[in-house]
Amino acid sequence: QVQLVESGGGLVQAGGSLRLSCAASGLTFSSYAMGWFRQAPGKERAFVAAINWGGSTTNYADSVKGRFTISRDNAKNTVYLQMNSLKAEDTAVYYCAADLRRTLITNRSVVDYWGKGTLVTVSS
Repeated sequence: QVQLVESGGGLVQAGGSLRLSCAASGLTFSSYAMGWFRQAPGKERAFVAAINWGGSTTNYADSVKGRFTISRDNAKNTVYLQMNSLKAEDTAVYYCAADLRRTLITNRSVVDYWGKGTLVTVSS
């Protein structure tokens, strides 16, 4: 079955960096658009970043533009999220998402598969 497994979350001070990874299995990874979403306590799950199947096109939420970078390695079936200049408001559970039908995933309602999430806590 399809599995998306996130890793790399943790506790970091404001201004610091983390790199999240999402390892995929059970699907033809290079055919899927991939994305990252996050959900803070008491809030809805929100779009963070997206990348197309080949890695040539990306999209970011305004709140993370210039600080976060999404990338993928199709040979390793893995998508990454490099997070720099972290802020307290970036604290959330970060989820990996996969979708076969769209070029970019920016809407949580169209996701085919979700990971279970990894917690990122940024202390101020």
